[in-house]
Amino acid sequence: MAKAPPGTQKPLTKTQIMAALAESTGMSKKDVQVVIDALTEEIRGALSSKGAGMFTIPGLIKITKKNVPARKAQQNVYNPLKGEYEDRAAKPASVKVQVRALKALKDMV
Repeated sequence: MAKAPPGTQKPLTKTQIMAALAESTGMSKKDVQVVIDALTEEIRGALSSKGAGMFTIPGLIKITKKNVPARKAQQNVYNPLKGEYEDRAAKPASVKVQVRALKALKDMV
């Protein structure tokens, strides 16, 4: 397996994030865990079928739910990658989650 280029770092683990938040806020790790769990439940509620379908963490990200309609089966559709005609199977309707970075997050990079 190839080694990572020098100067690159691995992403923080959940435990490391909790420890860093606890240290910077002065809260205990247990309290930070409660806050993270509460945030998760708020997102779940907002994106549920009875929720608003959107959740924003101000200045960082916007999470939206997008309903994708079903697609009928198609025959003899040209595939430019293969250069041949092929049949496409039908796809059922689904729900996708979109996460968009907001301006403040983009400015951090």
